Amino acid sequence: MTTTPPPPTPPAPSARARSFNTAAAEYAAHRPSYPPALFDAIEELAGRSLTGAKVVDVGAGTGISTSLLHARGADVLAVEPGGGMAAEFRRGLPHIPIVRGSGNALPVADAHADFVTYAQAWHWTDTAHSVPEALRVLRPGGALALWWNTDALDIDWIAEGTDRAGRFFGVDIAAEKRGAAERLDRVDPSGRLDLTLRKVRWSRRVPLDTHLGNIGSHSLLLVTPEERRTAFLEEERAHLLKVFPDGIVEETYDVLLVCATKP
Repeated sequence: MTTTPPPPTPPAPSARARSFNTAAAEYAAHRPSYPPALFDAIEELAGRSLTGAKVVDVGAGTGISTSLLHARGADVLAVEPGGGMAAEFRRGLPHIPIVRGSGNALPVADAHADFVTYAQAWHWTDTAHSVPEALRVLRPGGALALWWNTDALDIDWIAEGTDRAGRFFGVDIAAEKRGAAERLDRVDPSGRLDLTLRKVRWSRRVPLDTHLGNIGSHSLLLVTPEERRTAFLEEERAHLLKVFPDGIVEETYDVLLVCATKP
């Protein structure tokens, strides 16, 4: 009698964070962007415009959020800890300044910024350090804005794919995502920030290969052995071609935006 071996023990968060440096080009090519409505919501919650504002975009990665903030008229300084991601950022956005550093110890002067932003990055920080660092760098009345693209789990094919990924990794991914909006204490366990949550739904239509590249650029897959990762993605391709036989996938996201203003 044979049994299916259990999924491997999930790797440490530090290893997952470092994994992006070897896949920076794929990350830049396949990861989704953010809708204009997100930046409208940031301005509304902050009570000020991004145009002309000094913004420190932390965990900037390849520059997906930084480029949009810049296009909105902000004066942006990007902060990125990873060498591979920073190099990809410089290739794509040579006109925007970037410095190496992390949210736990920002290489930025006191009271420098009108906004400190984190796109898909706050969860990599130690909030015991990143909360006071954000407050140090913000001017009075400045805003901390954190956001994540999250899968719209009320759409059947997305929920089914999330369940398959959860079984593959041995993690209840759907439960974690469903609880994220109610767990603001994870954003700031210290309770120092007066947090406001907003959701923004949006979608994009992309070729199946782009969708699979997006899945493959996530840290849990990046640290998975290549043979196992390839097998998972090929199984996903077969599942998705049943839903999208023309090979064009409509991805739908709920951006979770969390904002706090410094007194």
